[in-house]
Amino acid sequence: MNFNNAEFERAFGSASQLTESDLPEICFSGRSNVGKSSLINKILGRKSIARVSSKPGKTVTINFYKLDGLRLVDLPGYGYAKVAYSEKERWADLMESYFGSGRNIKRVFQLIDMRHPATDFDLSMLDYLTQMEIPFSVILTKADKLNKTETEKRLSLIREELGEFAENTEIIPFSIQKSEPCERVRELIENSVN
Repeated sequence: MNFNNAEFERAFGSASQLTESDLPEICFSGRSNVGKSSLINKILGRKSIARVSSKPGKTVTINFYKLDGLRLVDLPGYGYAKVAYSEKERWADLMESYFGSGRNIKRVFQLIDMRHPATDFDLSMLDYLTQMEIPFSVILTKADKLNKTETEKRLSLIREELGEFAENTEIIPFSIQKSEPCERVRELIENSVN
């Protein structure tokens, strides 16, 4: 699969805009500012196919990227407190419609900032994916911000924090500066659709 051939296809900001799913989909989920767009750029070998911002809540739409017989889906971040209630409702409706519309979702990569404990939102999302029987992997972003000792400590703690959701779940520390975790994510994407 040539990940460099990806192209931005479309973005939907409301449930009524969602079109039917005609290809397998791989999703990236996580709280606001966890690094979803940066990770997608790294996987696709592009600097700015997915827009990146230092401000939380930048991705407010579901963004679709098409490549060799599948779509990567950048879901809007959750848990950003400085958002109006109406915006949180729109987000909830959009996500519920996306996951409840019978799409061919092959895998969800749940992103968690490695520097911090998993949030209640993260655990709720993993619980939802488990109930919906959607395969998932956990990616620990911003691993390059920790030294070796801190990394080892967080890796042991994250399994405790995730509890039952860590069982039989691959947990990948991800650094934008290293190629190995990127290759592993690409491999999981390819295996999910083959």
